[in-house]
Amino acid sequence: MTEPHDLTSLAERLRAAGRALAALAPAVEAGRPWPLSEDFGTAPESHWGPPETLAHVAEMLPFWTGEIERVLDAPADGGPVPFGRVAENPLRIGILERDRSLPPRELIARIDAGVERLASRLEALPGEAGRRVGVHPRLGEMAVANIAQRFAAVHLEEHAEQLRSALGKPG
Repeated sequence: MTEPHDLTSLAERLRAAGRALAALAPAVEAGRPWPLSEDFGTAPESHWGPPETLAHVAEMLPFWTGEIERVLDAPADGGPVPFGRVAENPLRIGILERDRSLPPRELIARIDAGVERLASRLEALPGEAGRRVGVHPRLGEMAVANIAQRFAAVHLEEHAEQLRSALGKPG
């Protein structure tokens, strides 16, 4: 778990994961055109290639930035505010379906912007902001620092590795 005072380190971790993903852009471009997956949902047999992975990462960064802002903006005396979503969320899947046909350069540009926006925001927060708590529908109460760690930094690292593997690149 991330300590609330460690938001700057978390911002750097997020940027490092963003750089790792961006470094794969030439290989993604070289492999075009990528086939779109027949099954890109949440079932065990689903498959995400580069188009689906990039589309998801491009939408998930602004989504989690907004959810962090939702928690930060909630009245401190009103109890933890609900935030987040589950993997089966139809809007999440719909955006992935829509955006996976965009050119990779556009998705990577969106990812770069999303990484920088969230990292800059984390760095600007006072340490106590990292302790603000929201309630996730599946995981329960989580502090802002832990939301940013789990749903942004770690998730971006996982998808950078997923993309690296899809491209056949060594880790």
